[in-house]
Amino acid sequence: MAAGPEINTSHLNILISAFGLYIILYGCLSAKIKNKWYLGEALPALIVGIILGPIAGRLILSEEWGSAVAGQTSEITLGVMRVMIGIQLAIAGYQLPAKYTLARWKDMVLILIPVMTMMWLATTLCILATIPKVTLLAAMVIAACVTSTDPVLSQAVAKGPFSDKYVARPVREIISAEAGANDGFGFPFLMLATYLIRHASGAEHHAGELHARAGDVDRQGGGPGEAIKNWVVWTLIYYVVLGAVYGAVVGTLARFGLKMSLKRKWIDSESYLLVPCAFGLFFIGTPGLFGSNDLIACFAAGSALNWDGEYLAESLKRHDEVNSCIDVLLNAGGFMYLGAILPWDQFQSAATGITYGRLVGLGFLVLLFRRIPAIMITYKFMPHSIRNWREALFVGYFGPIGVGAAFYVEHTRHVYPALDSTGDEEVNNLLRAIGPTVYWLAFFSIVVHGLSIPVLNQFYKFLGVQPVQDDAVEMRRASIHVAAPSNAIEGDDSTFIVYNRFARPVLNVSGLPDWRDENPAEKDTDFNARDSEETVGENRRRNRSMSRNTIRFAGGFDSGNETRRRSMSRGNIRFADERSLSGDSLSVPPQRRRSTSRNATIRFADQRRGGIDSSAV
Repeated sequence: MAAGPEINTSHLNILISAFGLYIILYGCLSAKIKNKWYLGEALPALIVGIILGPIAGRLILSEEWGSAVAGQTSEITLGVMRVMIGIQLAIAGYQLPAKYTLARWKDMVLILIPVMTMMWLATTLCILATIPKVTLLAAMVIAACVTSTDPVLSQAVAKGPFSDKYVARPVREIISAEAGANDGFGFPFLMLATYLIRHASGAEHHAGELHARAGDVDRQGGGPGEAIKNWVVWTLIYYVVLGAVYGAVVGTLARFGLKMSLKRKWIDSESYLLVPCAFGLFFIGTPGLFGSNDLIACFAAGSALNWDGEYLAESLKRHDEVNSCIDVLLNAGGFMYLGAILPWDQFQSAATGITYGRLVGLGFLVLLFRRIPAIMITYKFMPHSIRNWREALFVGYFGPIGVGAAFYVEHTRHVYPALDSTGDEEVNNLLRAIGPTVYWLAFFSIVVHGLSIPVLNQFYKFLGVQPVQDDAVEMRRASIHVAAPSNAIEGDDSTFIVYNRFARPVLNVSGLPDWRDENPAEKDTDFNARDSEETVGENRRRNRSMSRNTIRFAGGFDSGNETRRRSMSRGNIRFADERSLSGDSLSVPPQRRRSTSRNATIRFADQRRGGIDSSAV
């Protein structure tokens, strides 16, 4: 062995070096990119992936990783996308308000059944109009891969800085909930078309079920009746319903287990905040073991985890930055990888008849007709989520295609026989066309939707559209160097007043002891109790908001000497203060009063020993 250091240019060393460098460089400009330019995380990562991929830098070469088995990129892509999407769906589930899917069940049914069906059929027609050599059923298979809105990009739309500034919370919530649920609901459309192809002709036999990652299949005959029967039994019941029930049941059990751990103080903050990430991994793995729907299980489990709202509230009190950091890493890695594996050589192919002109035309057809008409037709039936045609147009336009489509196309390849392994021309043409078509639509959507937000922001500025200023909250800066959120104004040197956050404001009463409990002689006389008549007919003591118990806003807890939390609506500002060492009465500096809404009425939130009325929240 030669003396001295060895140069090891392995793919692993190159890959993690490039990824780490990108995270550092992007991070140095991240506040500018997200809050000022509104470019988000997906588009820059995709562009970097393209630059580092096979067509340019040749630093990310998935076909040469590991043992370099031919065709391994499909397996790698399926695994990467499953993990990325599963974790994102679990996070999306718990970040919704408590019992959201139950409270908005009519909206969810509309968005998952009639809207998705119209999206599927409209996309099928767009594919038939532009992609040659594919039959109606083959076009339906390809369309199913891009019917669902992307769970990652949609969460960025719903929770990003632009939506914080201009999009009402009900619209953001339905976008987030739809993206979480409909990624698992894309399978019925995919499998219906697949079963119709499978049972259209050929020798009859009943050799196994067609569901998750089922391996090679061939024509089995039996006609439409056999196809519908298998679709109902194996796709709707076993795959979709069982996956949802499994996720909901296990998520509920986990919620009770976490409550017990919290009550007995068995769990630390790091482990508590990592639960959604662990859910994503667990529910990607276990449903895959018995062939059920892992994606819908992840979302159902996340929703069940926060069914009573306590997990989200506790996470916010603990200043949860864990899941947002995981989200950044997943987005950067996933979209860089997607950019590196785009099949550029297949976007112009004589074998399929696909050309760049056809793909560009398909992209615009899908952008205009895939989702916008369906939402415009149905939005009046969802008045609690979408109030008017402008909001409906926003929801219809921003239904992006991304990593979810990459997952579906690789899953579909596992459902059909290998290309050219049979003499079935319909299936072979489908397999040749599905890759370039779906990956192009993902690329097109990421670019167009990624650039649409900055353009729309400039358009709103030109028209003088005012930011949404509902539900403001005073948030304490973690550091003087922290950039202000996009929809916020400066408080004092240590606070922001933030409007229209995705998380609903909730006031609750903490059971933490107050210093005045142990020093009754030092209680501030400004907070003397007064009697009031209760609905049960008993007299109870009520204090102003600076009373025995600590009142916290669910957006966070600060351990400093004095923390102020505000819950504001358009016309009035409510203060709920926390004090640990000082009993001084609350004062509002004139400059801070001027920084709030015009003609605002300041009133103090009453606190009762039995709780705080938060019905308006």
